[in-house]
Amino acid sequence: MLLLMAVLVLETVSHLALKSASMLAETVSDMHYLRAFIRQPPFWLAAACFAGGFLAWLAFLTRVPLGQGVMAGSLTIVGVMIGGRLFYSEKLTTPRAVAVTLITAGVVLVGWGSH
Repeated sequence: MLLLMAVLVLETVSHLALKSASMLAETVSDMHYLRAFIRQPPFWLAAACFAGGFLAWLAFLTRVPLGQGVMAGSLTIVGVMIGGRLFYSEKLTTPRAVAVTLITAGVVLVGWGSH
């Protein structure tokens, strides 16, 4: 359970940090954008979280069946949606809420069916 939480947190933080770095660099145009993007501290936070998340993911998958692991890992979308709402004022539309609810229900059903 601890490894799953590490995967979910690290992946969520990495996605949100990439969005932050992108927003900070968006004032620059063309080829200079990429240079400005990788100079942002959130970009490096995202890179570190992706690396840590990859290692946590590998450790997690050694302990659970692949199908269940992938389903559980898909819960990252819930954290990204909540983080987008809290930190970037993104709208929580009905289709998004329904999609996240269906994903969560699917993960619960797969987990329930494995016992």
